[in-house]
Amino acid sequence: MSEVATGSGGHNMNRKHSSSSLISLSNMSADACPSLLTPEEEEEEKQHLQKIISALKFYRKYSLAKVNKTESYLNSLPKRHQQMLSKYRHHLSIVRDCIDKNQVVIKKMLVDNPLCDSSSVSQRDLDGHVAKIRHQEMEHSEEHVEPFHILKAQSTLKAIARDWSPECVEERDQSYKPIIEAIEQYFNPKDYNENEVKILVPGCGLGRLTYELACRGYECEGNEFSYFMLIASNFVLNFCTDENMYSLYPWVHQTVNNLRRADQTAAVRFPDVSPAKNKPTGRLSVVAGDFLEVYTTPDVYDCVATCFFIDCANNVIDFIETIYRILVPGGIWVNLGPLLYHFSDMHNEDSIEPTFEDIMHVIDSVGFEVLTSKTGVRTKYAQNPNSMLKSEYESLFWICRKPLNSSGDGGDDMEANQSDADGMA
Repeated sequence: MSEVATGSGGHNMNRKHSSSSLISLSNMSADACPSLLTPEEEEEEKQHLQKIISALKFYRKYSLAKVNKTESYLNSLPKRHQQMLSKYRHHLSIVRDCIDKNQVVIKKMLVDNPLCDSSSVSQRDLDGHVAKIRHQEMEHSEEHVEPFHILKAQSTLKAIARDWSPECVEERDQSYKPIIEAIEQYFNPKDYNENEVKILVPGCGLGRLTYELACRGYECEGNEFSYFMLIASNFVLNFCTDENMYSLYPWVHQTVNNLRRADQTAAVRFPDVSPAKNKPTGRLSVVAGDFLEVYTTPDVYDCVATCFFIDCANNVIDFIETIYRILVPGGIWVNLGPLLYHFSDMHNEDSIEPTFEDIMHVIDSVGFEVLTSKTGVRTKYAQNPNSMLKSEYESLFWICRKPLNSSGDGGDDMEANQSDADGMA
């Protein structure tokens, strides 16, 4: 049903991206394949993957540490205070039980996952488009676990809820429905044969948007950088054989702004639809690696769909130029999301944070034709529906087209546009 690339490359969010992106060679031409890892890069990537797996394996222990600290403080309070909080004490026991149940699901995610037993790509046959993965046993220990990775493990549970639980259908409709409707309007499924339209979804996360587009008959390829997302999406796409077969407690780590104790320990079921059982009519694949490094071949995709993605770049112009380059002439880019700019406050990371006005100027300069542009699209992201505090974006939405007479390279078109402007001046 689905094809998930495995191996190692360019995933460490705490360092600059390497040139070792993971790719699914069946979806990429030989000249798009990145160079092999150096021994140093290979070892660094293996160690990074070990840290991710360790964070997932030790999720329970480190999550319980916070609960234990709270209970320890509770035990130090005057007896009359403790008596008033007897139900709260029982609530902490329920929180522990929820964390235990989350760990059970995480353990299932790690079983039979190719990322968890493949440490590196030892050989690539570029002509035959075949990747051979060297398998070796990896030892995981608590010393690999970092607080940042534990937080990412907890966020992964919320991402599963967002993409695959019936409880978060409203969130998905806010984010994915406008994109899907725009694509169906531009590429009416009635007018195309199966898999005639090739779509790329960079930053596909848990893969729901990718899956929905493939279910509509399009050939849809997701791209994801995070090992956390890749491990979880592989589990949902390939191993969840029935609807609502698992339960998670994604809000259990939200200890503030809870109106009721049950709001923190509420369960969500997943998946609301089983991709393994309900196979899409279009081809679905997931390619792992850094977007800028994997996608270098021009004029490949009929559509690029980005959702909560473009602000994940140090330099958003790199993303825009790459999207332009890989689209076929006449192809469209559909985008929805905010401008959070993930690297803006990150230590030791460079970042630019252009406004929406600046982004529109960049889009025009690169060579895109703007077909539709909207502001104020109300969207939530991984929100506890019962929380006393809910964050909501007024997201941006646009549809851009690469002109039929374009050169295929956003940088070249931008230079040509600038030369024209200079000439008119």
